[in-house]
Amino acid sequence: MRDECRDAKDRKAQWKADWPARKAAWREAEKARKARGEAPDYGSGPMGPPNAFALLPWLLLGMGAISNLVHGQTPNPWIGALGLLAFNSLYITLVFRAFDKRAREAAATRWCLAALAAVTCAMAGAYGDSWLLFFPLLGLATGAVVRGRRLGQVMFALSAVAGVVAGLREGWDALPIVYGTFLSGMVTAAILALAETVRELRETRQELARNAVDQERLRFSRDLHDLLGHTLSVIVVKSEAARRIAPRDLDAALGQVRDIETVGRQALTEIREAVTGYREASLAAELDRARAALTAAGIEPVVRQSGPPLPPQAATLLGWVVREAATNAVRHSGATGCEIEVHGGAERVRLVITDDGRGVGSTPPGSGLTGLRERLAAAGGTLTGGPVPGGGFRVTAELPVETAAEGDEGNR
Repeated sequence: MRDECRDAKDRKAQWKADWPARKAAWREAEKARKARGEAPDYGSGPMGPPNAFALLPWLLLGMGAISNLVHGQTPNPWIGALGLLAFNSLYITLVFRAFDKRAREAAATRWCLAALAAVTCAMAGAYGDSWLLFFPLLGLATGAVVRGRRLGQVMFALSAVAGVVAGLREGWDALPIVYGTFLSGMVTAAILALAETVRELRETRQELARNAVDQERLRFSRDLHDLLGHTLSVIVVKSEAARRIAPRDLDAALGQVRDIETVGRQALTEIREAVTGYREASLAAELDRARAALTAAGIEPVVRQSGPPLPPQAATLLGWVVREAATNAVRHSGATGCEIEVHGGAERVRLVITDDGRGVGSTPPGSGLTGLRERLAAAGGTLTGGPVPGGGFRVTAELPVETAAEGDEGNR
C-alpha cells in the first residue's frame, strides 16, 4: 500500500514538473497550425471550449437524494431509484446531444427534455427536500438544449413550475430553488452561445486569412506577369537593335547592350520589391520607361499630361496600365507612333493610349489587361480597349480620384 501511495506521489510530481514543457509544446504546435491556416486543436490544449463532459459534474447535486435512498429515508425506494436512474440517463443524453447542432434541433431531443421535466416534477413533488435540487439540473439541461428567443419563455415557465412544486413542499424556503433553476439555465445558455460565437469568429478569421493569402498570390502573379512581360520585351527589342547596328556602329551597339544590362538590373530590383509587396508602379517612372521602350522599338512616343498631381494609388494603377499597354504596343502592334494622354480632374482621371498599328490584332486581350481591368474595377474604375476607326488600337482607363485618395489614406 505504501509503495502504491509513493508511486502515485511520484507520478503527480512528475506531471507537475512536465507541465510547463507540455504547455509550451502545445503553444508551439498551435502556432504552427495557425501558420498553415488550419483550425485550432481545442482538444489537445490545456483549456478548450465547453463540452458535454463539463456539464456532467453537476450531477453531484443529486448526491443528497442518493444518500436518502441509501439510508432508507425515502418512501418506496425502488420507485425513487428508478426515477433517479431515468433522470441521470436523460440528463446525460441531453447534454451530449446539446453540442451537436443537428441532434440538438431534432424532435427526439425535445421529447427527452419533456421526459426529463416530467421525471423531475414527479420526484420533486413526491419526495421534496434534496430531491428539489433536480430542478436546477433541469434548468441547466434546458439552457444547453434550448437556444434563441424561446429560451427566456421556456426558462420563465420552468422556473414557475419549480416554484409551484417546491412551494407546495417547502413553502417560502423554495425561493432558492426557483432562483437556482432560472439562473442555471440562463448562465449555461449564455456561456455556450459565447463559445459558439468565439468558434465562428475563429473560423471567420481563418477564412479571411486564407482569402488574404489567395489575394496575395493573385497580386504576385499579376505583378510578375507585368514585370517580366515588359522587361523581356524591352530586352528583345534592344537586342535586335544591337544586332542590326553592330556591323555599322559598334559604339551604338555597345550602348544598346548597356541599356539591356540596366534593364536587367532594374528588373531584378522590381521583382524583389514585388515579392515583398512594396513595389509601386509610379506613373511618372512608367511614362519614362514606356517612352524609352517605344523609341527603342522604332515607335515614336508622344506623351501629354495635364491636371493636378494624382493620389499615390491612382498613379500606381495607371502606371501598371501604361506599362502593359506600352509592352503590348512594342510586341504586337507594328505601329510607327503611340500617343499617351493623361487628363486629371477634380473627380476622375483618364488615361488614353493610342497607337497606329494593326488595329484589332495590335493588342489582343490577354491576362495582363484582364488583371488590370479587375484591379481598376476594384478601385471603382474602368478599363476598355478596342480598335480605332481608320486603323490603330486604343486603351482607355478611368479612375475616381476621390475613391483612390480615400483608399490610400486607409492603407496608411
